Amino acid sequence: MAKNLWKEIGNTPIDFATLASFFPEHKCKYNKISALEKEETLLRLKQGLYVPTSQASGQLLSEGLIANHLYGPSYVSLQYALRYYGLIPEQVFTVSSITTKRSRVFQNSLARFEYVHTSDDAFGIGVRIEKTVNGTSFLIASPEKALCDLIADISYLNLRYRNEILIWLEEDIRFNMDELFRFDTGILREYAKVGKKKNMINQLIKIIES
Repeated sequence: MAKNLWKEIGNTPIDFATLASFFPEHKCKYNKISALEKEETLLRLKQGLYVPTSQASGQLLSEGLIANHLYGPSYVSLQYALRYYGLIPEQVFTVSSITTKRSRVFQNSLARFEYVHTSDDAFGIGVRIEKTVNGTSFLIASPEKALCDLIADISYLNLRYRNEILIWLEEDIRFNMDELFRFDTGILREYAKVGKKKNMINQLIKIIES
């Protein structure tokens, strides 16, 4: 029964109350769940939130799906999303997300999860559902939105001129420029209406369309 249970849950995070309901015969649910952690059947993501390990469920853990559940509403973005799409070459060791709640950081044995605040108006623009090869789905910024989020998040970054922006893209973050010129400028325009760094985003649109 237990093996089937973990396979049914798969790689979806699950809260303490739901987990406890699976073990009505155990008087102390905390001890049972603690034992499952020690057996490496469950991985604690934060207080009250768990996920079956890959060994128990037979499914690979998804950092994107976990990030969505760990703190929400949120979607994966910033450097993590840009790296996911192959738009920047550097390894990224923090799973970064955008949220309408206050900024937070969570650290567990899987990864460091960082959440950056944005306005309600900017939140939903350019967000998509990503489905992986094993059927896992999670919310992630489109490439265009991830770049907008990164520009907004770097407080000192407020470039006004074409050459400055190109140098930042090509040299500072080593952005894949071939893909930049395939960007949907409609998403950038929509973001520029309500998001931060309007002037820089509009200049970026001109670069793409020139």
